[in-house]
Amino acid sequence: MKWFQRKPVVPVIRFSGPIGMATPLRPGLSLATVAGVIERAFSMSKLPSVAIAINSPGGSPAQSHLIYKRVRQLAGERKKRVYVFCEDVAASGGYFLALAGDEIYADPSSIVGSIGVISASFGLDKAIDKLGIERRIYTSGRSKSFLDPFRPENADDVARLKDVQRDVHDAFIAIVRERRAGKLPQDDAHLFTGAFWAAGKARDLGLIDGIDDMRSKMRALHGENVRLRIVSPSSGGLLGRLLRPRLSYRPPSTWRAGALDAGHFADGLLSAVERRSLWSRYGF
Repeated sequence: MKWFQRKPVVPVIRFSGPIGMATPLRPGLSLATVAGVIERAFSMSKLPSVAIAINSPGGSPAQSHLIYKRVRQLAGERKKRVYVFCEDVAASGGYFLALAGDEIYADPSSIVGSIGVISASFGLDKAIDKLGIERRIYTSGRSKSFLDPFRPENADDVARLKDVQRDVHDAFIAIVRERRAGKLPQDDAHLFTGAFWAAGKARDLGLIDGIDDMRSKMRALHGENVRLRIVSPSSGGLLGRLLRPRLSYRPPSTWRAGALDAGHFADGLLSAVERRSLWSRYGF
């Protein structure tokens, strides 16, 4: 009869990659891309546990908060305890996602933290001046050309950006203090400078609960026979597969000349550079 006994199952959600960013062939993490997975994970098992694996260098603060909030809403509604396991990186928005866990664990080599807000761009005004290019821009609002990279940097624009960053940073800090209440050092200001740490130091600082891996932790909680089941996006059945847009690679020799293709290529290139920049910040 033991062959017919159902083994306990822990649903596993994977949050991997930059948040809220996209390339033509690989969309970033957003509530729209993961909402269905989150819903299924909280309804597919009778066990009181849901596991989340995170490997993300961050990205959009808004999407990080939306995903975090949805996980916490369902955890409360379904009476589930959430266990988060950090992989290579859970930094910035990636750490924001980790805060959705009731307990946070990491590998000894995981990078954790980077609780801050960053905005980066390029100043191209001198380059176009050397090329003899004249910038023409027309607005109906004084701030519509805010931080235009083709114009000299404006001190008022920078001050306004820093005000916005401060507000977003304060919201991030408030959630860290709420979710890690009683675990952070009394003087915790140094945690919010944008610095990041390896898992051992992050544990000592109260940012995570321990050093452990998902399988070992779930076996300790639910027995040796527990199964981990990764929850994948639904295909929507046969009709969903037939109607789903298909993305395929086209070699450069087949590209059509035209503004649309050129725009897609430029957007994809910039997105790829930005993704690479996010990962490289943490040595990956």
